[in-house]
Amino acid sequence: MAMSTGGGRKAEMNVTPMIDVLLVLIIIFMLVATHTAGLKANIPQPSDDATTPPPPNNDVVLTVNKDQTVQLNREAPIPLEALDQRLRELFKNAAHHVIFVRGAKDLDFAQIAHVIDIAKGAGLERFALMTE
Repeated sequence: MAMSTGGGRKAEMNVTPMIDVLLVLIIIFMLVATHTAGLKANIPQPSDDATTPPPPNNDVVLTVNKDQTVQLNREAPIPLEALDQRLRELFKNAAHHVIFVRGAKDLDFAQIAHVIDIAKGAGLERFALMTE
């Protein structure tokens, strides 16, 4: 007893459900791709009054030398032990200024980190590292 296949017809795969699944996946990927979020950034806005004078430049560059001394801007080098007192005198009324820290070329970062720790102990909070 042989079974007939209905006159020699070939079996065909029904691809309609597969196309439905692919369309749903495409829609999901399109929705996910449009909901990417970036980081918040505070962009400087132009002032309304262009005649406002710029604020005074009180930036301090703290240079760390190889011989365990530091230099504030272009002043004479001072030892690390005197840095805390000098920073307290300099920023007793304005601790919100940024200190730019620059190190000698072949200096270990641990020495620069030590200077930053001294400055934090003096009450300063904002630091920027300078590169060459």
